[in-house]
Amino acid sequence: MILLIVISTGAWYLLESNKIITSPETTTAQTHKVQRGDISTSVLATGIIKPKIGAEVKVGSSVSGIVKKLHVNIGDTIQKGALLAELDDIEYRAQYNQTLAAVDNAKSNMDYAKMTLARQKRLRQKNFNSQNDLDVAQNNYNRSVAQVKQTEANLDYAQIQLAYTKIYATISGVVASISTQEGETVAASFSAPTFATIIDLDRLEIRVYVDETDIGKIQNKQKATFTVDTYSNTDFEGTVQTIYPKAELKDNVVNYVTIINIDNYHDKILRPEMTTIVHIHLEKREDVILIPYQAIIKEFGKKYVKVQRGKIIEKQVIETGIKRNKMVEITRGLNENEIIIMNN
Repeated sequence: MILLIVISTGAWYLLESNKIITSPETTTAQTHKVQRGDISTSVLATGIIKPKIGAEVKVGSSVSGIVKKLHVNIGDTIQKGALLAELDDIEYRAQYNQTLAAVDNAKSNMDYAKMTLARQKRLRQKNFNSQNDLDVAQNNYNRSVAQVKQTEANLDYAQIQLAYTKIYATISGVVASISTQEGETVAASFSAPTFATIIDLDRLEIRVYVDETDIGKIQNKQKATFTVDTYSNTDFEGTVQTIYPKAELKDNVVNYVTIINIDNYHDKILRPEMTTIVHIHLEKREDVILIPYQAIIKEFGKKYVKVQRGKIIEKQVIETGIKRNKMVEITRGLNENEIIIMNN
């Protein structure tokens, strides 16, 4: 059956089955050419850049003393082993020299005790002394040997204390803060006072807060992209490394912390505490049929689009896949380069 409909504007339609045959006046509707492309779904979340474990180190002193010299400033890039500061070492050097003299004295006493013991042994062989004389000489020698070992241990300790007056960087990185000044006295009686904080800017990660409704979709090794305000035109890449099992309550919203490892810095300098917008990619389809979601019409539980073939517009039932932004994947019903009618 064919039905003719005439509109007051002069345009006309012929309706036949699911086809709409249009007059030239009705072909001015907005159209879209079906094309292929890539599409993916993702979870959107915010995050904060943080140093990895071991990438932020507070370097302190193991001994007390007066700060004689600081060799770095905030913002300096340093290598592991670089000299950061020096304490006044007069007292520790004096203790070292005193202990060194004690070692020399102990060794002299040991040498004398050794000669005495040898003499007493020769006399004993000729029965010119008593066994007690030999025992006393042996005991004196043993005690002198122990004394040498003790003084050598004291010397090692004094040498270590003297070495502690020079503070060296334990990692490579950038000096983030300095907690003391030249001329200040630092006390290390209970805890090591911090001289400087060093951060390795090449070992950073992102602490992402994922909503509880999305956390079930996240898995380790999923790819992610993120942006920071200072480099708004750069998409950085990362990979999901860890998902914390315990939730965090933030602004009365349940979030789960997800750690993203930064894979590519794109020759940019990222810094701790920068805020990030993160897309964790869940699923990606390549070279698939894509159309604007606006073109889809839903009726009676089905989805269809209007396909223009010459002057004929047909209602074409379709099946859809994943959707992102304003585009949707078509898994069945459309072919590349077909022309569809957009909905107002």
